[in-house]
Amino acid sequence: MKRYGLLGYPLTHSFSKRYFTDKFQQENIDSTYENFEIDNINKFPDIIKNNPEIIGLNVTIPYKEQVIPFLDELNDSAHEIGAVNTIQVKRTESGIYLKGFNTDTFGFENSLKPLLKEHHKKALILGTGGASKALKYVLTKLDIEFISASIEELKENEIRYEDIDEKMMTERLLIINATPLGTFPKVDVCANIPYEFITEKHLLFDLVYNPEITRFMQNGIDKGATVKNGYDMLLGQAKKAYEIWNKE
Repeated sequence: MKRYGLLGYPLTHSFSKRYFTDKFQQENIDSTYENFEIDNINKFPDIIKNNPEIIGLNVTIPYKEQVIPFLDELNDSAHEIGAVNTIQVKRTESGIYLKGFNTDTFGFENSLKPLLKEHHKKALILGTGGASKALKYVLTKLDIEFISASIEELKENEIRYEDIDEKMMTERLLIINATPLGTFPKVDVCANIPYEFITEKHLLFDLVYNPEITRFMQNGIDKGATVKNGYDMLLGQAKKAYEIWNKE
């Protein structure tokens, strides 16, 4: 039996466990998917050592970057982004070989591209955490210029939320929420930006998927904008991860 799992902390609400468990049952696949909740990344090698049937892991907060030193190789996107959300575990006579991938890029690109119009040339990313790194990789690939709003110490190409004005909102017709704001149960909160300048030309993409329509998205709907939540992105990255795990 093949085993897969999710590495992170905490793991109270796991899309991955639910998705893969349902997939294995519906498709009659002899595999299991488990949550591996560890409070310190230094416990990661023990998971690999003590669970010899594991051939693949997903990685979530806060270990997408911390896990990298434990891996033997990164694929190109994971290396450039500096974050891993999928690990392929290969066991041979010579030992265990761990390769890291970033399938968030696949999920995001395939979810975003069908919605893009000619006027979506500039983007505003809300948040500068680990999730935003995959977004920036994809936006660069798609030749969409971007700037990020941050509450942390400002780095290159970052601004304060209070600096987002009418001009910026008018120029940047793709706005992406890469923060957890609005996630259940705190569904009435959203990033503090001037939503009054949203128009029907705007595309609002929210990485949050629970609830299905977030406050951020509703603010866009109220102005006639196109909106999208993060469910299809999650679905896409999960399907890509499974493909990677079972690739010879």
